Amino acid sequence: MYRGLRIAVVMPAFDEAGAIGAAIASVPALVDHLVVVDDASRDATARVALAQTRELEFIRHRENRGVGASIVTGYRRVLAARGGADVAVVMAGDGQMDPADLPALLDPVADGRADYAKGNRFLRPEVWREMPPSRIFGNVVLSVATKATSGYTDIFDSQCGYTAITRHALEALDLDRVFPRYGYPNDILARLHAAGMRVVDVPVRPVYGPGWTSGIRAPAAVAPLSKVLVRSWLGRLRAEMKTPAARSLPGAVRPRAAR
Repeated sequence: MYRGLRIAVVMPAFDEAGAIGAAIASVPALVDHLVVVDDASRDATARVALAQTRELEFIRHRENRGVGASIVTGYRRVLAARGGADVAVVMAGDGQMDPADLPALLDPVADGRADYAKGNRFLRPEVWREMPPSRIFGNVVLSVATKATSGYTDIFDSQCGYTAITRHALEALDLDRVFPRYGYPNDILARLHAAGMRVVDVPVRPVYGPGWTSGIRAPAAVAPLSKVLVRSWLGRLRAEMKTPAARSLPGAVRPRAAR
């Protein structure tokens, strides 16, 4: 529990046998409910996750459905869990999200200033030496595009998956329609804007271990991501034509100060 709020963590994982154990162990004690979603891993991810002493709920997809679909599976479980949670946080099974940043991510929600808090690694100066150049370029391009398609003109680092969402905002999303793969953050942002939700960027530390390599291949990702951006933009415009209040939503809620 954090500041009177029950906190759940959704941890998507695919072929993360080498990292999932440390990722689970790093989840702070303030978290009340941990849901690990194995997206049909081909390695020992399930065995390693279930061998941890940390209490958790484990869900395994029978076939690979994508990181967005894994997060939606976790969100659904959080919503259905007895006792419920007030906030659902995403911390990936690859260990690239610093648990020390979790309180800063939760504070805007606990303060009542935001419905959705997302990490922004570009608010930390070390991003330029820690994040691989190819990732910097891709994130900058996608962040600029997402400003237009989502309606949140002040947000950046759209691909950062370290997020915290209130139960109210989660229940406002049509989870059946969230994009199931890599473009899910861009899609969710547009859906949140259409629902009139407040979003805040929070400085988080970029984490890339030795020998890190990306499983995303830029040429193969361009077409799907372009379709996601266009689809989310058109979907947001259609929804906001029906909901005038969402059209007047401020671009984003700014953080009080970099932590």
